[in-house]
Amino acid sequence: METFDAIVVGAGPAGSTLTHALENAGKNVLIIDKTSFPRDKTCAGWVTPAVLESLHVDINDYRQHRTLQSISRFRIGMMGQSPVENCHGSVVSYGIRRCEFDAYLLDRVQSRKQLNTPVKSITRDNGLWQINGQWQAPLLVGAGGHFCPVAKQIGAGPGKHETVVAAKEVEFEMTPAQAKACEARGDTPELWFCRDLKGYAWVFRKGNFLNIGLGREDNHQLTEHLEAFVQDMKQSGRIPSDLPGRFKGHAYLLYGHAQRPLLDDGVLLIGDAAGLAYTQSGEGIRPAIESALIAAKVILNAPDYSASSLQRYSEQISERFGHRAAEQERGFEVPDWLKQPIASSLMRSHWFTQKVVTEKWFLHQEIPPLDLAV
Repeated sequence: METFDAIVVGAGPAGSTLTHALENAGKNVLIIDKTSFPRDKTCAGWVTPAVLESLHVDINDYRQHRTLQSISRFRIGMMGQSPVENCHGSVVSYGIRRCEFDAYLLDRVQSRKQLNTPVKSITRDNGLWQINGQWQAPLLVGAGGHFCPVAKQIGAGPGKHETVVAAKEVEFEMTPAQAKACEARGDTPELWFCRDLKGYAWVFRKGNFLNIGLGREDNHQLTEHLEAFVQDMKQSGRIPSDLPGRFKGHAYLLYGHAQRPLLDDGVLLIGDAAGLAYTQSGEGIRPAIESALIAAKVILNAPDYSASSLQRYSEQISERFGHRAAEQERGFEVPDWLKQPIASSLMRSHWFTQKVVTEKWFLHQEIPPLDLAV
């Protein structure tokens, strides 16, 4: 059985970022994922400059052979009423394709990669976590998303008491005819909030690629809301009338609603496995990256991998993202005062949609990039 300093389960942005940081510090790490890369990943797909800065991504290098759509405007509205369009005056975010972005981050990793390898068994013997009876390490990190098998080891798997956001979306390359008929612009993503404020939909063009989706916290109504939204967008000319394929689904936890423990003896969770998506927007890439950087620093400074030694990770997550006990609003952290008909009026306000919805809730511009020396 091969022995490593750490085993990371999940090779998405969180897992690859952590592995990259640990290997740079001289750790012998194994990263495992159930799929091969590049792989299709359901995600609206945008990252802020803060994410690229924290990852030390060279923007000019990245966009050489990959999609990097500059975003400087947003079109925001409530379903059933006219939207407002706001210009931010500069690039405030970038559209990416997750199949490219995730592969790019994983390609930077030089550690041992075990891809296309489902985790079939996790056991612990004499202080070592053993995966599939083949690999072992004193530290196990769960980075495999909402259904991460590592989360189940500390009682943090999907449960009936979790308030889960369910989303469906599709991303495809438009034909020349579809691109000509599509009125959505690449530099202006569109966000459309459900009238009950329990979710929102989006139309996001990235060059000739188009991403359309909707996410809600009551998934039993998800399909009905999505079908109505898509039909409305077709009728208004925002999207082509002939969409290919089926919409794919995925699930995740909002930070303020998750109750998952983050760690135990010799194990911790990062990214969506820990339920770290922003409560305000459901965006998960930045929390995934930052949780990985925080975890790396804690791991490298810990005297051992006991729960007490790793507790600093949980404390720093709270310092960075807030205390979950104080984050109990529902509906993507829509405050109690933002209800109909007030919400309807506010969604017509250029100031509110730009300063609050976009810059605060979605872009988190008031929070500086996280750049930890590890």
